[in-house]
Amino acid sequence: MWYVSFAVDTDDPEPFAQTGDVVGIDLGIKDFAVTSDGQRIANPRHLERKRRNLARYERRKARTCRGSANRKKAARKVAVAHGKVRRAREDFLHKTSTELVRRYDTIVVEDLNVSGMVRNRSLARHISGCGWGTFRTYLEYKTARWGKRIVVIDRWHPTSKLCSTCGHLLARLSLRTRHGTCPDCGTLHDRDTNAAKNILAEGLSASACGADVRRTGTSRTRSAVKQEVPRSDPGRASGGRT
Repeated sequence: MWYVSFAVDTDDPEPFAQTGDVVGIDLGIKDFAVTSDGQRIANPRHLERKRRNLARYERRKARTCRGSANRKKAARKVAVAHGKVRRAREDFLHKTSTELVRRYDTIVVEDLNVSGMVRNRSLARHISGCGWGTFRTYLEYKTARWGKRIVVIDRWHPTSKLCSTCGHLLARLSLRTRHGTCPDCGTLHDRDTNAAKNILAEGLSASACGADVRRTGTSRTRSAVKQEVPRSDPGRASGGRT
């Protein structure tokens, strides 16, 4: 197999046209992303679709003798299969991030602790297969390259528990609850769309107050908006990201 690479000098890309639109994005597993304006981006699940073939190649490799030519061939097939999954995922992430940057002037996302989330054994494979960290990296360099803006909010903001209509904060919310009615204003919410709306509102409010919400490291620092909330608020006791 041969590979050919070319190096080409090109002019800096022209910035995308300003649209005046802003969006909040809630990342997930069932749907890769849900936007604050109701768009759902399906999760292609590249790893899950190829999992059976990968397992078969791994079993064939395990049956070969160490150091043998057959083992090297089997290992090559495993590497090729994983490479196809990786390239398919990267292609999806590139196309999705480019389309979002083209459509919106400001994109608000959460500072997800992906490395901590993958410690959950039941969800680790699904989370790793989504590529959330790579997706955020693509958004960051593409917004800078094409004259747009990305805002990253604190991961501890209760985006799912907070009613995006009246601001009521639920004390508890099960992960299995995908739809619910606000007990205060009676609004029926889709969990993911409601979270995306709260992500957008938090990002715009914090950036307007001048808070440094575009942190790429730890999220222990709270945004300016969150610091203004009195500690006597009983809803704050639930804390944490949902």
